[in-house]
Amino acid sequence: MLFTAAVLSVALAVMSVLSTSSSPLVNLTGVLVSPLRAGYTAVAAWFNDLQNYYKDTTDLQAENAALRQQIAKMEEEIRLAEADREENKLLKELLNLTKQRRDLSDFEAAMVTEHAVSNWTSSLTLNKGTSLGIDVGDCVIDELGNLVGVISKAGTNWSTVLTLVDTDTSLGAQVFRTKDLGVAQGDFSLMLENRLRLDFLPADCRLLSGDLVVTSGLNGYYPSGLVIGSVEEVQVDDSGAASYAILTPAVNFDTLTEVFVIKSFEIVT
Repeated sequence: MLFTAAVLSVALAVMSVLSTSSSPLVNLTGVLVSPLRAGYTAVAAWFNDLQNYYKDTTDLQAENAALRQQIAKMEEEIRLAEADREENKLLKELLNLTKQRRDLSDFEAAMVTEHAVSNWTSSLTLNKGTSLGIDVGDCVIDELGNLVGVISKAGTNWSTVLTLVDTDTSLGAQVFRTKDLGVAQGDFSLMLENRLRLDFLPADCRLLSGDLVVTSGLNGYYPSGLVIGSVEEVQVDDSGAASYAILTPAVNFDTLTEVFVIKSFEIVT
């Protein structure tokens, strides 16, 4: 076809030079060459469209990548804002607590980095330690003043909290309504259920389900009035001579992310 087109083009040029009366031949040549021109134009248009499609696709991919980066940045800013909002909320509640409890004079905020629960222990690991004044025996509370547990070990930048339900936890307690005294302590059979016992109750105690139990503060080992939990039920021991209560802690240990360590307190008499 190219050869034919070339021959026709040469013939057309010759006829144009020799005579101006060869319009029928010129017309025939144009008729024969027209499909070739149309084919060339179609191929050129297709190639041009392909180039434009590739360019548009590349531009869209670049735009999508930029939008994804922008969305990721916005999501990060939202997460940071949410974290700041939660921190401000905790600090505000802590401020309210310090206004209500002026005997609790020195706190240290700490993040919970690990939850450890087994048949033998229930503990939390914190990201603060002795370098910030945290010591063994310090009480740990949540932002509402509910007792979480007691520091059992402390390193330079870490510490371990035995929660209320741990079997090694034992502290003086008092029923808020009746003023009855007892000892709140962990129990093997109750620990995995996140519950504990209130032992050594008076023989004539009249506890009710829902009664609030707080720390007694006797002997000055721990601050008084920290909420331990509430009475779930009252039972009689195997001898039938004494009763004890099953307590539900006020704190949900599984959802704790930040706590406050009471580094010092004033003894209230």
